[in-house]
Amino acid sequence: MIPWIALGSAQIPNNGGELKFSRRGDEFSIRLSGIRGELMNSRVFNSEEVLSQLGCAHIKTADKAQVLVGGLGMGYTLASALNNVSATATVTVAELIPEVVTWNEGPLGECAGNPLQDSRTHVHIGDVAELLSGKELAYDAILLDVDNGPEGLTHADNNWIYSSQGLEDIYKTLRPEGMLAIWSAGPDSLFVIRLKKAGFKVELRTVRARVGKGSRHTIFLAKKPWR
Repeated sequence: MIPWIALGSAQIPNNGGELKFSRRGDEFSIRLSGIRGELMNSRVFNSEEVLSQLGCAHIKTADKAQVLVGGLGMGYTLASALNNVSATATVTVAELIPEVVTWNEGPLGECAGNPLQDSRTHVHIGDVAELLSGKELAYDAILLDVDNGPEGLTHADNNWIYSSQGLEDIYKTLRPEGMLAIWSAGPDSLFVIRLKKAGFKVELRTVRARVGKGSRHTIFLAKKPWR
C-alpha cells in the first residue's frame, strides 16, 4: 500500500489547531490535529460542487455577476462556481490560511482543474467576514464552505457567520434575488429559523459526499427576495 507523505502544515489563527497536508499517489488529504478522520480528501468533492451549482443556478448566464466563495479548501467549490457562471463574471475566493492557497497553487490545484489560474478568480487572503460586513449590494451569490456548518469546528470566529448579526450583514451584501448557499455536515433547525428571521427564503438540500454514495451533507439555500 502506498504510504502517506507529509507535504506541509499550517496553524489556524486563534488557537484553532493545526492543519496537516499530505499526499498518497495522486490523492491528497487535509486533516485537523486532534480530530479523527479527514477534513478534506481530493477524491470526495461532490457536495462542494453541488453547493456552487445550486448557489449559482440563477446567474449562470448573467453578465458581470459577482460571486463570493468563502473557503478555498481543495478548490472544488471555486472550480464549480467558475463552471457555473459566464465569462464576464468575477469570483472572489476568501481563504483565511495562506498555506492553503499555496497548496492549491501547487500539484493539489490540478485535482480541481487549477481554478486559481482562471482570470475570473480573485483571491482574498483573510477572513471571509471582512468581505461580508459594511458592504451594500456587493454579490449575486455567496457560497460558504468555511467550516463544518453552523457550529464552527476549525475556527471559532466562523460562528459569527451563522449568528443572527452575521446573517443580517450577509443579507445586506446580497443583491436582490441573490443566493446564499452554505455547506454543512448536517441539518440544523435553529439555523433555519435564524435565516428566515434575517429575511431569507430558505430551502434545504441533502447531497452525498460522492455521487450516489458517501456521507449525506446539507446545503442551506437562502434566497434574498426582490423588494
